[in-house]
Amino acid sequence: MRKEIESRLCISATDNYGLSEIIGPGVAGDCECKRGMHLFEDAFIPEIINPDTGEVLPRGSVGELVLTTLTKEAFPMIRYRTRDITSLEYEKCDCGRTLARMMKTMGRSDDMLIIKGVNVFPSQIEEILFAIEGCEPHYQLVLEREGDTDVLIVRIEVTENIFFDEMKRQKSFVEQVERKLHSVLGVSASVKLVEPSSLPRHEGKAVRVIDNRKR
Repeated sequence: MRKEIESRLCISATDNYGLSEIIGPGVAGDCECKRGMHLFEDAFIPEIINPDTGEVLPRGSVGELVLTTLTKEAFPMIRYRTRDITSLEYEKCDCGRTLARMMKTMGRSDDMLIIKGVNVFPSQIEEILFAIEGCEPHYQLVLEREGDTDVLIVRIEVTENIFFDEMKRQKSFVEQVERKLHSVLGVSASVKLVEPSSLPRHEGKAVRVIDNRKR
């Protein structure tokens, strides 16, 4: 998405991170190298923890970001759990800055799905689908239990030319998406194509996951 914005507007777009409980935008931001967002350690103490146990993880580990504010006076936050899954890079950046760099968030600990023992984030699936030509920006994940096995069904809206295409081409498209999902996630998924505008729309945050395993 960033590459498309930069190409169409002829600009250099930088990523920024923040959350309203801490400060809003301004916790971390890209430099011109765009190799992770520099986290402003003069204002925040960052930690990466195991979201299940709370254990502080070694440098370079992927886990939940925890922040402690150093300059916030009226409403200071001590070891605030952001629920965002990321990692921190402490090597000196090519730009010369030595601040820790926060990698792009992979998802949220409270959104994490465990499928066949593998941790899966909806944001991973979204990134895969959005990179495939013909997929619309609307999808739904349905989790079922068949015996002792988890089944992941990915329902995706596709453009009309794909939805109404001949069955052979539809099958080829579905197989392409399923292969890509399996290679990235490490678990198999069954892809179901639905016509444009058929998935429910929601005001605010879209409901992406229907977990029927708990019913």
